[in-house]
Amino acid sequence: MARTTTHGMKAGAPWRRIGLALAGALLLGDTIALMLTGPFNFGVALPGAIGAACLALSWRWEAVAQWRAASVGRRWIWRAGWTAFAVWLATVAAFFYLIHRGIAESAPKATAARAIIILGSGTPHCIASPTLVARLDAGMALARQWPAAWVVVSGGQDFLRECREADVMADYLTAHGLAADRLIRENRSTSTEENMRFSRRLLEQQGVSAADPLIVVTSDFHLMRAKRIARKAGFGKVFGVGAETPLYLRFNAWLREYFAAISSWILREY
Repeated sequence: MARTTTHGMKAGAPWRRIGLALAGALLLGDTIALMLTGPFNFGVALPGAIGAACLALSWRWEAVAQWRAASVGRRWIWRAGWTAFAVWLATVAAFFYLIHRGIAESAPKATAARAIIILGSGTPHCIASPTLVARLDAGMALARQWPAAWVVVSGGQDFLRECREADVMADYLTAHGLAADRLIRENRSTSTEENMRFSRRLLEQQGVSAADPLIVVTSDFHLMRAKRIARKAGFGKVFGVGAETPLYLRFNAWLREYFAAISSWILREY
């Protein structure tokens, strides 16, 4: 019986090994390519780890087949592991669908925005990253559309950095023509929840009520969570505009956001 089971597993092994090797090479290559261009976070690292596991499994396929054929319990563990992985992939796919739907609904509907909050996204070497520049450009366009709205640049001091993100953002906007007296610098926050809470306090000091129309500008993948956190912070009329994420980075960023959304839910940030 064990011989038949082992033979059966080996019969389908070639195409499975090839599939695992191709998937592993693709995922690991994606991680290496992104690391060489600069971005490195959990959404970049996890596909690489999965890819390395796929390559290792392809390489040691026969040894693994012998291991799992040794007992019914091992075969059950093997199937349970793949089932759990498939269920996880299904939840990731569902989350990606929600992000995509949220992007499609992200066009501003406010007719008299009182404030625009632009969220930071990292300033390596105290210079705005491409992701941050995309957010700032989107915020600049909105500032021109609503010339009476306050513009809040929200971001604190990055780890081991001397600069504050809000200052880098403000410098970029003023260099591109935004009047300095329209800017509010929120330079203490270290999370999206703090972005919203601290920005609300500063806006109230300028006479902007939490019930007034607000536009949140962030990356497209972050938009859904940012709007929920803004509502939790007390803003009543929240509209979102998402800066487009480059295609080469898009799904890695969405994967990172998947875990960030879980973390925010656990921490009750929305």
